[in-house]
Amino acid sequence: MEIKYNYVVIEGNIGAGKTTLAGKIADQFNARLILERFADNPFLPKFYNDPEKYSFPLELSFLADRYKQLKEELVAQELFKSFTVADYYFMKSLVFAASTLTGDEYNLYRQIFYIIYGSLPKPDIYVYLHLRPEKLLQNISRRGRNYEKSIGSGYLKKIEESYFSFFRQNPENKYLIIDINEIDFVGNEGHYINLIDTIFSRDYPLGINRVIL
Repeated sequence: MEIKYNYVVIEGNIGAGKTTLAGKIADQFNARLILERFADNPFLPKFYNDPEKYSFPLELSFLADRYKQLKEELVAQELFKSFTVADYYFMKSLVFAASTLTGDEYNLYRQIFYIIYGSLPKPDIYVYLHLRPEKLLQNISRRGRNYEKSIGSGYLKKIEESYFSFFRQNPENKYLIIDINEIDFVGNEGHYINLIDTIFSRDYPLGINRVIL
């Protein structure tokens, strides 16, 4: 299969399978893999216990860390890798901030975000894995991270709407929203092949594209 993209981002809600899919793609195509370093963020467990107090420092710390990581890894050249695949992109910072910050804090954060956003290379395509909240919660429960136990369906719905809002407000990018509610790309090889074909073997225009698998 000929890969026509140099930089692919796998996005989605919490528990959608972003990291799993990005890893499988990297293994199959010998692609460079960029994974978010969320586990190192000291504010994350505190935020889930007290969102009102820790939302602003959490979002600022994510903003700084994501920018630093992407700036370093996207500039570096890897001659023996076919392309780059990542399990997040910088715009994730604004998506989550829109769900956790309000008023002056959000307006300030948004200004800072767009100043930095313009200096990073843009992906050739954003792949968004769509799962219903109940399936997301099942996946979150299955992986057993203590600080995620308080996540509810209401929060997940706000995150999804923030993603879609960003897509609508930035139509100059190419977005592929794939409904994966009826497939199991981890346990079913045929489902995985179909998903890969959907991402890499079809042509999509700029803006929002939707596919149901």
